[in-house]
Amino acid sequence: MGRTVPSFRIALEEEIALWQPFRKALRPKDRKVFDKLMEMARIHSDAGMLVNRPIILDSIFMTILLEQQKEIEYLQNQVEYLKKKDRGK
Repeated sequence: MGRTVPSFRIALEEEIALWQPFRKALRPKDRKVFDKLMEMARIHSDAGMLVNRPIILDSIFMTILLEQQKEIEYLQNQVEYLKKKDRGK
């Protein structure tokens, strides 16, 4: 019989579990950031299922990068808005 491949979501949770010793070694404030990063990976698990990458960590990193890029763009827009608002005074 062939080997059963776990679903992406199960594989994702298994990968996150493998990182628990690293998480435990972090300072408490860094643990919160780590947990937020892992939540980013969970948010985009639907996309990860469709990619079919053998290394789950690739999908985790890509989803984290995606969410961080969204945050960077949001902050850039806020800075531009505040600059324009300041020039208008």
